[in-house]
Amino acid sequence: MNNRNWNIFFQDPLFIGFMNKKSNIGMHKHNGILIESISAEGIEIAERKGLGHPDTICDLITEQISVELSKYYLKEFGAIMHHNVDKALLIGGQSQPGYKGGKIILPISLIFAGRATFQMEDKKIPVEEIAVETAKKWLKENIRNLDTYTGIEITSKIRMGSNELVELFNRFGKGEIPLSNDTSFGVGYFPTSILEDTIIEIETLLNRPETKEKFPFVGEDIKVMGVKNPDRTNFTIAIAMVDKYIFDLEDYVSKINLIREYIQSSLNLKDVIIDINTADDYSRESIYLTVTGTSAENGDDGQVGRGNRINGLITPYQPMSLEATSGKNPVSHIGKIYNYFAMDLSRLIVENNFSEKANVFIVSQIGKPINEPQLLHIKLKNIMADPEKIKVLVLEQLKELPQYWKKIIFEHEFLISPKIKI
Repeated sequence: MNNRNWNIFFQDPLFIGFMNKKSNIGMHKHNGILIESISAEGIEIAERKGLGHPDTICDLITEQISVELSKYYLKEFGAIMHHNVDKALLIGGQSQPGYKGGKIILPISLIFAGRATFQMEDKKIPVEEIAVETAKKWLKENIRNLDTYTGIEITSKIRMGSNELVELFNRFGKGEIPLSNDTSFGVGYFPTSILEDTIIEIETLLNRPETKEKFPFVGEDIKVMGVKNPDRTNFTIAIAMVDKYIFDLEDYVSKINLIREYIQSSLNLKDVIIDINTADDYSRESIYLTVTGTSAENGDDGQVGRGNRINGLITPYQPMSLEATSGKNPVSHIGKIYNYFAMDLSRLIVENNFSEKANVFIVSQIGKPINEPQLLHIKLKNIMADPEKIKVLVLEQLKELPQYWKKIIFEHEFLISPKIKI
């Protein structure tokens, strides 16, 4: 690795800004509007789109297609071939939910697009078959009330890749260090906040198999928005309720209250506000009922890259990239690798007690070795170790980048916060 081609920058402290001279905390409040200095940390917003959300469905299925294609290529040819199956559009269907069970009127449409290797010498590769079967399998395993034969139509529009990008990729198969197939950047941070961890805990709790057995009326499409104020914390939860388990409005209201109590008792959330399905209007009997447990059945569309980042969260108060990582090849697509790497490196820095908090920013240049970034910028809060030790850790991790694809494919959930025990 040529260290002259890139630089590592460390910065401490993490939070740099101004402090209002007339206030100890630099904050002004007026009619619900909060204005404060950049350095203050009392306010926070974060979000998670759950398992059955249309955007999450697109993300998780395209990522699984990449994993299955990678495994197929490895088995048949001993190496991962060029592919990027990172485009998907979910077009919501139409349904008529009702107490004790409704019906699907128009099925959901799910369309994949991207690039892949369809043939190696004289062997053809069933790319589109792998994509469609992977999608069906994922839906059967995760959206339990969706009939994959009548409730959704799946179409693959995956095509061959460009000659230039295929050639860049093929150098990896020849034993060379993979070359970046794009000029892009990755962003990561650690640790996650208490608010962020709680958001993951809530969604994970509600989508556990044990919860579905206990409360079968809870659908998989769950979105959790957390808002932390100086004086309170509020969680707004949208839950697609499965209509065949709801008998009337009174039963619906009772079950919403039951879910709230279950969340509070299971996660010991006694001192927070939990609002569920706030768009409901009981006076009009307008409530969030679905046939399948996902809003995708009735007009809510989805797309890759519009939902959670790779740590399962949307975090406007933390550094994050808008890059859609799902479905990209794990060998040379920097838009994927660097985001995983940045998140993982920030975690390692903190877990090694080098710093209290770490933000990592890393940028590539197309055609250059993936382990020689243009820039690696690390912002730290309260450095607790010699920066040279941190640099040694960073260099060790960069050396491992050519084999980082193994971690992405075979340790798929390694980025979820280790603090989450659910």
